[in-house]
Order: sequence, then C-alpha cells, then structure tokens
Amino acid sequence: MVGRETSDDAGVYKLRDDLALIQTLDFFTPIVNDPFRFGQIAAVNALSDVYAMGGRPLTAMNIVCFPKKTLDKAVLKEILKGGLDKIHEAGAVLVGGHSVDDVELKYGLSVTGIVHPDRIMTNAGARPGDRLILTKPLGTGIIATALKGKAASQEAEETMIRVMVELNRTAAEVMQEVGANGCTDITGFGLLGHALEMASASHCSMTIRASQVPVIPFALEYARMGIVPGGTHANRNYCMRSLRVDPAVPAPLLDLLSDAQTSGGLLITVPADRSQQMLGTLLARGLKDAALIGEVSEKDPGTISVLP
Repeated sequence: MVGRETSDDAGVYKLRDDLALIQTLDFFTPIVNDPFRFGQIAAVNALSDVYAMGGRPLTAMNIVCFPKKTLDKAVLKEILKGGLDKIHEAGAVLVGGHSVDDVELKYGLSVTGIVHPDRIMTNAGARPGDRLILTKPLGTGIIATALKGKAASQEAEETMIRVMVELNRTAAEVMQEVGANGCTDITGFGLLGHALEMASASHCSMTIRASQVPVIPFALEYARMGIVPGGTHANRNYCMRSLRVDPAVPAPLLDLLSDAQTSGGLLITVPADRSQQMLGTLLARGLKDAALIGEVSEKDPGTISVLP
C-alpha cells in the first residue's frame, strides 16, 4: 500500500481488509554522552515512523554496531536498557535483534506496527485548504552541535533530551481521533525538507509562518551565534530551488527550519474546520509545544513559501 515512491516514513503492506502491516527501521551514532538516554532517543526515533503512518507499534528488534575492543559492555547494557524502556512505554514488545562488532557505535530498531488500511496516514495525503500542525519544537541538531563544541549549557542539553525522548504516541492518537489528511515526522531533512517531500508527494504547495513555528529557545540563541551544523546548510541548499522565502524572515530562524532533527515531532495536515480542535486536544494532552504553523494550497505544487 505504501512503498518507496514518495519517500514516506515506512512501508505498509495490506494483510486483509481490516489490517495492514507497517515496517520501518532506523539507527544512528550517539547524539548524547549518556548511553541510557542514547538508547531511549534511538528507540523513540525508530518508533516514530510507525506513529507517522497513523499506526501502533507491535514488535521491535535491536540493531547494534558495537566496538567491543574499545568500549565496556556495561555501555551496551545501558543503551539496550534505554531502548527497552521506550519500547515498553510504546506498548510494544522486544522480540530479538542483531549485533556486529564495528569500530563505530550505532544503535536503533527495526519496528513492526499495524494500522487499519482505511486509516493510513501518508506524506501524500495533504489537501489544499489543510492547516499544518507541528507537535514538537525544532532545534535539536543545533544544540547537539553546540554540545560537541562544549558551548551548550546543561539546561539546553536537558531540554534537547526531553524533546527527543518524548514518544509521538499521543500525537498519533489525537491525529486519528480528530481526523487528519496527511502526516510525516521531522527528522534528518529538517522541517523544510520533509514539508517539501510532503508537498511534492501530495501535488500541492505549503506556506509556513516562521514566527509560529515552535523552537527550542537555546537553539535560536546558538543559531544567532553561528553554531549551525553542516547538515542544516545542506538541507537548506537542497530545498532552495523550491523555496520562496520572504526577506523579512531572520536568517537564524531559517536555519532552524532547515535544522536536521533527531526524534522530531509530527507534521500533520488537517482540514481547516478541525485544526483548532486538533490543536486544542494536543495541548490538553500535554503536548505544550504543538502549534499551528501554516497551510496547504494548490498553487505552485511542490513549493514551500516561508513568511515571517
């Protein structure tokens, strides 16, 4: 039902009229020093793809690359404990995995989930007139870069971790309850990159109001200082031909819109008449950073306009 044609978040295969299988995997190198937190973040990031498709995760399998000659196995134990913590919070079950000896540490999950075939959310589902809702703030990539350069405060690191270890479970449940048209999660290509994928797949355009996009305040501060990872510049350059940026949009804020996220939030397109209900429900259920950030139109398909 969903393959690789539109660069969606996961594959979906129909088993029967009332049941479809969601399959995804993701893994990466450590983004924080704490191995337990790294395990949590990597697990949440992988589980997010199932939520972005409107589904519920059922089983997970560990993917581990571990340098056994240079790292103590106690580190691996903490990583796996962190991953298991979030697998259980998601209501899923760990059923196995695979590990290899590698010079660089990597961890993640292969996740299987389920969804009703009529309730699949895809990045091709946006419709003209829809409103855009983002459920988590941006800025984890910039803060991670500041951490590597020892320029980030402990409070900034704790805020970044809080954002990254939060499951997109509640957002996915609200999305299904209220009724959305399309969804994707914001990860390595940044908000602009994933919004562009969605606009292209849906044959529409999007307008994003930069001042309404939720951001981690520390990240905006670091962006103003010029602490911006190379991946952020690469994302913006990749999108540039399809962007229409108002000159009044501050450059540091545009950097945040391009910032590569790890375990980011959901970008949801919802009919205009349900947008306030969805936003209110998200806020009421504890997603305090959720925000209405723009709208979808049919003019100039495959483009993104960024307004102040």
